[in-house]
Amino acid sequence: MSLDATDRAGQDIDSLGRVQPQVADIERVRRALGETPVAWRVAPGHGAPSHRRFVVDLEEGRSAFVKIAAFDYTADWLREEHRVYEALDGQSFLPRLFGWDDDGLAPVLALEDLSGSTWPPPWDLAGIDAVLATLAAVHAAPSPEGVPPAVESQFGLDGWPDIAADPQPFLSLGLCAPEWLFAHLPALSDASASAEIGGTSFLHFDVRSDNLCLRDGRAVLVDWNNACVGNALMDTASWLPSLEAEGGPAPEVILPDETPGLQAIASLLAGYFSARAGLPPISQAPHARPLQLMQAKTSLPWAARLLDLPPPT
Repeated sequence: MSLDATDRAGQDIDSLGRVQPQVADIERVRRALGETPVAWRVAPGHGAPSHRRFVVDLEEGRSAFVKIAAFDYTADWLREEHRVYEALDGQSFLPRLFGWDDDGLAPVLALEDLSGSTWPPPWDLAGIDAVLATLAAVHAAPSPEGVPPAVESQFGLDGWPDIAADPQPFLSLGLCAPEWLFAHLPALSDASASAEIGGTSFLHFDVRSDNLCLRDGRAVLVDWNNACVGNALMDTASWLPSLEAEGGPAPEVILPDETPGLQAIASLLAGYFSARAGLPPISQAPHARPLQLMQAKTSLPWAARLLDLPPPT
């Protein structure tokens, strides 16, 4: 078969659009699943080349989703994710673990195929309630051994000091006037610095619509490489800016303003997204900056409302 192109994920595609995975990947997936797939389809995603993603067809009408690490650092992500699946396989908030292979170069995680499930948006009340119920189950689950504390994960980095040191990337987004930022930066910074990240709950810590699907009245979460232990409020609050941006309710409909610690956590989230959205694009994660901007647009006004500040617009 003549090959006409190679896509960014590294698999060959012929003139008819059929996928020809790398020979090494075929063997890796065979070891992970204990059988050789009869067909391969590129799995849709956010466009990042961090993994090679496929839905593979197996004998007797079965299928599986496989994710193959494309870089050294994403290989470590996949190992961290596998640790969660191996420890908690069978929990209702996880896809089933079908297999694993680690040749030291490109680990393979094989999971239940969820492509036939509902992937929001759009959102409705039933879907929102399903995610909240799933988060409650996650937070009550035992934490796998070796999962790090949340303070060592992404939201442990306060973005407001970075904005104070160099406000131009943030101001270039047009989310507020310079006068608004300089007048209210102290209040946002002080609130963010007091955010309580630590805790004892098991957290997914990357809850967004591209990391969850709805099936049989429940929500299933995927992409567990950010799993950690910390304050359960962080997990729920960090989902709400993207929920509102995708047509869902405002955050205060889900978490009342008087929720203890919410002012600080909303300010932390607003600083995190606002400080990063205006930075240069990441070639290996082209989706990151647009996602951060989407969430900055809703988290910043939310933090302002909670702090009784004028709207940033």
